[in-house]
Amino acid sequence: MAVVLIIAFAFYTTIPVRTTQTLFIPQGSINKIISQLAKKGYAVSIVDSYILRTMGKPQTGWIFLGKNKMNRLDFLQKLTSSKAMIHKVTLIPGETSEIFFDMLAKELKLDPKKLYKYYHEFSPYPEAGIYADTYYVPYGIKEKHLMHFLVRESEKKYKAISEKVYGIYNTKQWQKVLVVASIIQKEAANTKEMPLVSSVIYNRLKKGMRLQMDGTLNYGKYSHLKVTPERIKSDESTFNTYKHKGLPSSPIGSVSIAAIKAAIRPAKTKHLYFMKNKKGTHDFSDSFKAHRKNIKKAK
Repeated sequence: MAVVLIIAFAFYTTIPVRTTQTLFIPQGSINKIISQLAKKGYAVSIVDSYILRTMGKPQTGWIFLGKNKMNRLDFLQKLTSSKAMIHKVTLIPGETSEIFFDMLAKELKLDPKKLYKYYHEFSPYPEAGIYADTYYVPYGIKEKHLMHFLVRESEKKYKAISEKVYGIYNTKQWQKVLVVASIIQKEAANTKEMPLVSSVIYNRLKKGMRLQMDGTLNYGKYSHLKVTPERIKSDESTFNTYKHKGLPSSPIGSVSIAAIKAAIRPAKTKHLYFMKNKKGTHDFSDSFKAHRKNIKKAK
């Protein structure tokens, strides 16, 4: 009987394992890890749990295996010894997903169309579903896994802030926060100005005034283009706040914590206008008369 078991075990260890080049190892016990891998379609069983215990504790998070098919013992050894090959990617506050995804596609050799597809599959927000931050992702990660990771991490942050402020996390309510925060991100010269810009947005909305802000037209592929009179005349989207009242239908670009905080808690002012001055910051005013003076001063 013992001989039969030894032969069976020896045969079992020769069965190859098919895998992806990158693999996500969940946190938890060895039994849990093997169970999760089995649920995802990997040819592993409780026997592998016992083998792993003789090799050591598996890594957690994304690891790079490098092959799509390998000997079972090599596969299990990789789970305990493989190091994640990391790429550092940064989403700059105010940047649009279109520009960011094109950058990701070039740097990580990915398909931008697939990045868009999976982003919209995972994120409840047309834009700003990925929080502006620096992320570390493994070499060889595919489009679906990358978008799932970036959106999941962003959702955790958004949920924590929303629950702290509002007691709940409601995506419809949070989308409005992201829309306002994204305008602030585009318009403010620095974080100090953000609550002031926020107050202008809410004050103008309250009075039924159009926002008339250039930053709202820096959406999508227009992220870094100067807004011209021709763009203002021709753009029919809801992002054109010179033509349309109220907020745009979705956020304009990614946002920072400072912009989110400003969107939630605007400064208490009567400001309705702001004008960029020669220092590169803005002069704020409560009336059109005062605003005209700031325009002349800036020229």
